[in-house]
Amino acid sequence: MSNLISLNEIHSAKIPYRTLVFRFVIKLVAITTSLCVYLLALQPSVCAQIPHCDPGKVLGVNSCSQCHNAELLVWKQTPHAQTFEALHRNPRAKEISKNLGQRSIKRGNRCIKCHYTTQQLNDDRERVIAGVSCESCHGAASDWIHLHNDYGGPTATRQAESPTHRQHRLEESLAAGMRNSRNLYLIAQSCLQCHSVPDEELVNTGTHVAGSDNFELVAWSQGTLRHNFLQSQGTVNATRPLPRIRVMYVVGQIADLEFNTRATALATEKAIFGTTVANRAATTAARLFEIEQRLHHPLLESILQTFSKAELKTNNPIQLIEIADTIQELGIEFSEKADGKTMGAIDSMLPNSQQYR
Repeated sequence: MSNLISLNEIHSAKIPYRTLVFRFVIKLVAITTSLCVYLLALQPSVCAQIPHCDPGKVLGVNSCSQCHNAELLVWKQTPHAQTFEALHRNPRAKEISKNLGQRSIKRGNRCIKCHYTTQQLNDDRERVIAGVSCESCHGAASDWIHLHNDYGGPTATRQAESPTHRQHRLEESLAAGMRNSRNLYLIAQSCLQCHSVPDEELVNTGTHVAGSDNFELVAWSQGTLRHNFLQSQGTVNATRPLPRIRVMYVVGQIADLEFNTRATALATEKAIFGTTVANRAATTAARLFEIEQRLHHPLLESILQTFSKAELKTNNPIQLIEIADTIQELGIEFSEKADGKTMGAIDSMLPNSQQYR
């Protein structure tokens, strides 16, 4: 397997060598040149990730459209919505389903988990009600919707809400399971829990791609999927300001590192899945190294130090999940504390609007 980064490239870039970073780069080269992925299967409790949308708590898109109709209209034009009518007719999807021994795409849990929204019926059966919808990304709503739309009383409006009440409302909604874009890391996790495709059998046996290889949070969220109407009361789908885009880009890289570290821990054989996710973890770490060299942010240095301990090898699930958990904690903290106004040094790394999907 070829190196993902080489010492010659590092020297030619004239990157300053602090002891910690030097050790990280040397180790990264070593692990990427000797990746052999035979990891033991994990118990579900070992690989703790954010939960997929709980069908028992799903209310459906109509519960959101009462206040977010503009957002709903945008969603209906996206692949996320259209997969409901299209995926089960797609020849490639049928082939993958057949490889896994599934008789129906809309009834096989492997496909449903990421491509559809399901709702639990009164008799405990579950039915597919939409494609990838509001609650797929923001969390099943029954526990938090009454908090989310309470602006201070039955007749209160969002415009008249006090700053104190708003802060309390957001905190309570998050605690109840809402994944709000106020913390970009939570949104990045919603994307990557599916776009990283953390399922070895789905890839190696089903022949599904081993994750969206070119997934990048800014480019994939700020194009067709963008639904930023909040400040305009539903009239303008606003672009995000540059400082916000900077934070979003770095947060996406951190979450990518977390999820591909987790996925590496799930592999049980040296095959497409294991080698792909391990290489992607190492490549993302190298990109974060470049970001850290430009920003000199202590949380990024802590993330790199954490990952430098990772051994992307067989039978190492406990260490890798522990590392991924720490990266997650640091990523959430970075998302809360990072000041995009001071991050102009990474502007040349950002995707331009022509690259938005």
